[in-house]
Amino acid sequence: MQHTHDIEFVDDVVRKTYVSWSKGEPDREWAALEHLEQHAPGLGPRPIERSVVEGRPVVVMSRVPGEPLTGALSKLQTDALISALQQLFTVPVPAVLPERANTPACLPELFRSWLAQEYEWTMCQDSALVRHAVAVARAWTDDHETASDWIVDRVIALGDGNLDNVLWDGEVCRLIDWEEYGASDLAYELADVVEHASSRLQRRLDVEELLRAFGLDTSRRAQVEHHRRMFACFWLAMLLPGNRGWHRNPPGATEDQARHVLRLIGD
Repeated sequence: MQHTHDIEFVDDVVRKTYVSWSKGEPDREWAALEHLEQHAPGLGPRPIERSVVEGRPVVVMSRVPGEPLTGALSKLQTDALISALQQLFTVPVPAVLPERANTPACLPELFRSWLAQEYEWTMCQDSALVRHAVAVARAWTDDHETASDWIVDRVIALGDGNLDNVLWDGEVCRLIDWEEYGASDLAYELADVVEHASSRLQRRLDVEELLRAFGLDTSRRAQVEHHRRMFACFWLAMLLPGNRGWHRNPPGATEDQARHVLRLIGD
C-alpha cells in the first residue's frame, strides 16, 4: 500500500525502478511476466530485461496499449474485464509458486491495529455511524480467523483488485503491475476485485454480473462473501481519519464504507 517504484516510458518500453522491495516485488513481477509470456501472451506486458542500477532493482517490459478503466464500466468493458480475469485464472499455477502478497491469513494484521486506534472522530460527517461500524468490523475480524488451507481453487493472482491495473484499449483488457503476484484462491481474488475502493466507492462494477460469470456454487459463493467482508473491513480502516484512504477520497467516503460494512456483516 506504499509507493514502491518509479516508472519511465520510452517509446513502447516501460522501465520500472523499485524504490522499495521488502516483499520481493521485483522478483514477483519478473516471474509473473515470464510465466504469462509462456502461458497467456498478450494478457500483460512482455518481459524484456531485469537489472540492478545504483543498488535498485529494475524491470524493463513492453508497454501495454490502453488506458486504465475509468467511470462506471459499460457492458463491453465489463465483458472484457471478465474475459481477462477468466484467462488469468486458467493459467497453470506453478507447483512451487509462493502465495500472493497480502493473503487472508496476514491481511487482518495489516488493519486490526488501525481499527483499535482512537481517531479525530469529529472529522467524520457521521462519527456515531463510523465508530459503530469500526466496532462491528473489529469484532467480526477477531471472530473470523482464516484457515491455513485457505486456497481451494488454486489460481494465479495479480494480487491487487485496483482497476487502475486494468488497461482498456477499446476492445480488450490487459493486466499490469504484477508486484504482488503469487498463488491464490479464486474466491479471494474475486472478492479483492469487487471490494476494492477504487471501484466500489463509485459503484463502477456490476458485482452480480461479474460473480455470475464464474459459475460459483453455493459453497464457493459463501467463500467470496466471507472474503468480501474482510476486504470491506480493511477498506474501512484505510478510510479512517488521517489514514491513506482518507486523504485520497472525498468527504462522505468513510460513511459510505461504514454503511457497506454494516450491510455485509449484517449488523
